[in-house]
Amino acid sequence: MSGHPQVGTTVTHRRYVSHGHAHYGGGLVDGAFVLALFGDAATELCVRTDGDEGLFAAYDTVEFRAPVQAGDVLEVTAAIDRVGTRSRGVAFEARVMARSDPERGPSAARVLDPPLTVVVAHGTVVVPGGA
Repeated sequence: MSGHPQVGTTVTHRRYVSHGHAHYGGGLVDGAFVLALFGDAATELCVRTDGDEGLFAAYDTVEFRAPVQAGDVLEVTAAIDRVGTRSRGVAFEARVMARSDPERGPSAARVLDPPLTVVVAHGTVVVPGGA
């Protein structure tokens, strides 16, 4: 086992959103893309705290606050906010750290300061007993 589950333990992932992920007009990306990133971060969180990939049981809440676009650089965090015997409550947040800026040129981009929060969620993961 890698560690012990503690409230406040956090994992952060960053990912460039390629144009191949755009499914809608204007280069918009579907919300499932971000939820998959949340799942990846939760998996690493379970490995680090329980020595097991765990299973995602459910989302309690999901709020899509702003669109994700092709050319974005996303930062996703997963943080344990509740520790049960086998379950862990996890708070998720996805932020756009940088965004393409095609008005300045085909490969232009800008860093967002402050970052734009695009999705927040809360869910529960479950790990095997005795992990």
